[in-house]
Amino acid sequence: MSDQPFERPRLAINRVYTRRGDKGDTALAGGQRVPKDGPRIEAYGTVDELNAFLGVARAAMDELAAAQPRLAELAAILLRVQHELFNLGSILATLPEDVHPRQARVTDAEVAQLEKEMDRMNEELPPLASFVLPGGSRLNAELHVCRTVCRRAERAVVRLARVETVPPEAVRFLNRLGDALFVWSRWASLAAGAAETLWQPNQSATGLSGG
Repeated sequence: MSDQPFERPRLAINRVYTRRGDKGDTALAGGQRVPKDGPRIEAYGTVDELNAFLGVARAAMDELAAAQPRLAELAAILLRVQHELFNLGSILATLPEDVHPRQARVTDAEVAQLEKEMDRMNEELPPLASFVLPGGSRLNAELHVCRTVCRRAERAVVRLARVETVPPEAVRFLNRLGDALFVWSRWASLAAGAAETLWQPNQSATGLSGG
């Protein structure tokens, strides 16, 4: 028996389309057919969307790593998080009664790791005197997009938890990941030597006109 905590995937994807979802429903991991706009599908679908945006950000880091080697560290973290998001999607796509003991999931180990990485990187950052606007660099903006999609995924999982059973670690993981993405967006700017754009309330039409 493997000493790894989770089972390896047992998939055989021979055809991408099945036509079974043409009437607006889809299958959960246990085979139950549910509406595609149901809360469980919305939850793990948004997690999947977040995973895709993280892939975009990681690809950008890989392209910049030759000139900014420190970004390779964050790219490796994002790759791990992508695997963790797939684990989260696995458990969200499964009704509680169908969950297997060794089914992939997120646990408090993932939450603790995010906190450890956040704390370490945050120590390098200057304190903020204002909120940060997305931008300053393409990578910073991409990580802020990831952050906002992560918050939407968190809200979707919270909504699901109001009507169905959801492992509490799922919400904790997304909550910490949203925080981590904020820290990582700032750290990526620092590592790449890009200036941050701070919120200045009077850089509005009203402020610039003097009221």
